[in-house]
Amino acid sequence: QVQLVESGGGLVQVGGSLRLSCAASGRSFSANAMGWFRQAPGKEREFVAAINWNGARTYYADSVKGRFTISRDNAKNTVSLQMNSLKPEDTAGYYCAARLGMTYTYDARSYDYWGQGTQVTVSS
Repeated sequence: QVQLVESGGGLVQVGGSLRLSCAASGRSFSANAMGWFRQAPGKEREFVAAINWNGARTYYADSVKGRFTISRDNAKNTVSLQMNSLKPEDTAGYYCAARLGMTYTYDARSYDYWGQGTQVTVSS
């Protein structure tokens, strides 16, 4: 089992920044690829970013490329999402996910554990 707890969400103005964190506990964190997804009201959950087991490879949705950065600290069992130049369309619940495999994917069905989410609201 892997438990994931997100933090860092909140209300921010357009163009602002937020840093989301996901703390993992349970089985070996360093063996898992990790991802961030988001879901806005009335919309399906969508991929945001992913990182492989050692942080050497990252992958981003086109909508956030160049603005968001995913990183991980295996010594602290955390994965983070730095979000800059935020836009109103970034408003959503953001979810951390863990995959029982070392390689990342954008497919939510490939992730085995999910956090409860943290809300990000970008006001214009």
